[in-house]
Amino acid sequence: MKIAMLARNAGLYSHQRLAEAARARGHEIDILNTLRVTMNITSHRPEAYYQGEKIKRYDAVIPRIGASVTFYGLAVLRQFEMMKIWSLNESVAIGRSRDKLRSLQILARKGLGLPVTAFAHDPRQTGEVIQMVGGAPVVIKLLEGTQGIGVVLAETENSARSVIEAFRGANVNILVQEFIKEANGTDIRAFVIGNKVVAAMERQGADDDFRSNLHRGGTANAIKITPEERSTAVRAARAMGLNVAGVDMLRSNHGPVIMEVNSSPGLEGIEKATNKDIATRIIEFIEENAVAGKTATKGKG
Repeated sequence: MKIAMLARNAGLYSHQRLAEAARARGHEIDILNTLRVTMNITSHRPEAYYQGEKIKRYDAVIPRIGASVTFYGLAVLRQFEMMKIWSLNESVAIGRSRDKLRSLQILARKGLGLPVTAFAHDPRQTGEVIQMVGGAPVVIKLLEGTQGIGVVLAETENSARSVIEAFRGANVNILVQEFIKEANGTDIRAFVIGNKVVAAMERQGADDDFRSNLHRGGTANAIKITPEERSTAVRAARAMGLNVAGVDMLRSNHGPVIMEVNSSPGLEGIEKATNKDIATRIIEFIEENAVAGKTATKGKG
């Protein structure tokens, strides 16, 4: 097979591992810098160019689109889809997962466990929003934030009001969520490929940090998750329409609650924590499912 990977940094661990796994199984793979792809958008013959040369036929594309370039990256991926190239994760599904508010609404509609979450526009509703999620402490999140950036724990109602007012003063959109104290600064990353959780790890936040992101100093260990957690992760990925996803969950007193569904989950943390070859599993999924001109979006919304 001939595979394209859309990624800005070819040197990242995840991108190198995917390329190595593809080549080890006899495939040809090109890593294309997403921002250097240009498009000729026509109704009859959609075309894409890379560094001035017309992109030739690929059997599949692996989108590894960074959050900061989501808009342009999704436009490029849609162009590949218009060219009838099978995508590991489709543009519509990635768009759903990148929109925090929309993704939570979709997951709620599917009856999946979520932390109590509130969203409002009027500053006069700040107190109402805080009480809606059970009162302080609360977690305040920027809708556009990633990797733990723009996530604040407000331990009192006054501090919550101050943070919310500051964010609104900067004209940014936020979510307010209940704080799951019983999670004790840990979360679960379940790695889903197709309809199966292929690996799972527990992430522990750095000292004095309730966020468990590995790049912020957290640690990770392999973990055996419960059947309910496994089912929740698979259903969440399916609701988004993602074939490959990292589903982040907290263990609450009322069962697993989903924090985020990541459409471009990193491989380094999960592979090192579990000693599993996730990259090869992804390439095998592509081999089994990539059909020219066919797509496989499962979710709606």
